[in-house]
Amino acid sequence: MKFASYLASHAASMPDKEALVCGDRRVSFSELERWSNAVAAELQRMGVLPGDRIALYLPNCLEFAFAFFGIVKAGAIAVPINMRLAPPEIAFMLEDAQPRLAFVSSEHAAEFDRAAGAGTGLQRIAVNGAPRAGEADFGAMLQQAGGLLQEIPVEFDDCMISYTSGTTGKPKGAVLTQSNFIIMNGFMNGLYWGFGEHDRILITTPLAHRTAFARMGNMLVHGCTLVIVPRFDAAEVARIIGAERITVLGIVPTVVRLLMPEIVQAPQQFASLERILATGEAFAVDLKQELMARLPAVKLYSFFSMTEVGVITLLRPHEQISHASSVGRVLPGIEMKLLDDQGQQVANGEPGEVWVRTGEPGRYLNMREYYRRPEANRESVRNGWFATGDMAQIDADGYVTIVDRKKDMILSGGYNIYSKEVEAALCSHEAVAQAAVIGVPDPVFGEAVVAFVVLRPGRQLAADALLAWCVERIASYKKPKTIRFVSALPENSTGKVLKRELREKFLETTT
Repeated sequence: MKFASYLASHAASMPDKEALVCGDRRVSFSELERWSNAVAAELQRMGVLPGDRIALYLPNCLEFAFAFFGIVKAGAIAVPINMRLAPPEIAFMLEDAQPRLAFVSSEHAAEFDRAAGAGTGLQRIAVNGAPRAGEADFGAMLQQAGGLLQEIPVEFDDCMISYTSGTTGKPKGAVLTQSNFIIMNGFMNGLYWGFGEHDRILITTPLAHRTAFARMGNMLVHGCTLVIVPRFDAAEVARIIGAERITVLGIVPTVVRLLMPEIVQAPQQFASLERILATGEAFAVDLKQELMARLPAVKLYSFFSMTEVGVITLLRPHEQISHASSVGRVLPGIEMKLLDDQGQQVANGEPGEVWVRTGEPGRYLNMREYYRRPEANRESVRNGWFATGDMAQIDADGYVTIVDRKKDMILSGGYNIYSKEVEAALCSHEAVAQAAVIGVPDPVFGEAVVAFVVLRPGRQLAADALLAWCVERIASYKKPKTIRFVSALPENSTGKVLKRELREKFLETTT
């Protein structure tokens, strides 16, 4: 099964039904089919071959969908780039993925130029603006007649390389397939969340993020309508939910915190909502209780998911309070085991690292591989099992609780932030001798980044200057919220920084 067959079927059976809405623009399934076909045909005319990578540097917009489905129909692999990333992070992805082409928002072309540099040979397609010298015009592509020049071999199923933050400071590209999205966002979401073509789904996070992109998978398979918010604003999101009769809201818990004043002030705007899907960070029980009290007709589903695997566990509406600290039970069809440091399975109630298997990698839920990362593949994938890096325990009734993160990861506003990424940015400053980064509770974003920094002897540096340094090297959402300069970091006998002590010290001085 391929994406193209789903779009063709919807375009034939319900050609005038809305597939996408963004602002005052509306696109039917027949239009999405026609325009994505035009993009695919033009890409092949430009010499794109099956397996070529094509970058997407676009904000949340309809053109993102036209370009993505056109890329996949042409047999190529999309490389979505989060526009909140800093130029060095983008440059790394471009160097790693080696895309043949890039769809670039004309409004943000200067930022892309900073990352891509000159003389890279990367051909660009200008989107939503006049093309510059040497660039192709996306608007003109859409006007061309569709029709592939060559049929795509059936074995070409890869559709996306989704970059995840790396424990070493360098991202890894998870190679995802059409099968991954169809099985999870089509069949499994339909089975456990009751999706259908009547649904109208709102996304509030960047399309380059898999959490939001999964909702595009729901639209593709089920024929429901996807409403895209260009940028998050609580009052505007509340208005759109009411005006567009949204039935499904895909969020991270931070969004609920930001929306709560709107829910309190005008609950009638949320009357059409049937389901809220929440993932990406811990969902505080008091926030759950308030949400369920304010919107009692809405069913809340929360789940544990990863870019590399998709949804792993599900906590259903009736379990949200009785098992509030849990991420739910493992979904049927998914195998999970918890292993200790010696690779032995732990007993119920004991913590262990989560390993997940769903069958042949790339065919069901597990990603196919990390792109150009043979060592990471050897470490993370064994006999089809994927090591998540999360520590969990399972009780006698099968409920899973995440107890720690083996990978030293911070979850802030639904984004994964690895401490080593931030530490590497801090330590790249010539005045910094050592840095340690931890996550601490935050009332809005779930967790916030805090850095403890040791300066080199005789050097001075203001926190604001160090923050500005970081923003030039890592995405703004990864930068520390707080920087504390210290004379030394606590270490054990082997030289490992004792981050638990730093966390306790920080919490003691802020409470």
